[in-house]
Amino acid sequence: MKNSLKNIMILWSLLIIQYSYACDTCKLRQPKVTQNLTHGAGPESNWDWFIVAIVIAITLLAFFYSVKYLVRPGEKNKNHIKYSFLE
Repeated sequence: MKNSLKNIMILWSLLIIQYSYACDTCKLRQPKVTQNLTHGAGPESNWDWFIVAIVIAITLLAFFYSVKYLVRPGEKNKNHIKYSFLE
């Protein structure tokens, strides 16, 4: 069972890596910044870049706070569930 789960995870990882790069047609339609990264048409206006920047900022902020509260949760009770991750 454990071995088959490992094989499934490896297969999914390979599929994700394979399809995460753009095909030749999509490379031609993308600007230089996103070439070889995404499929489909590239950004059509500056508003698209603005939306992408906002999404990146929100993602980085969420990542920062998740790591911050995981490392230093601010909870003083040693039986708190957050400390189970730190052990």
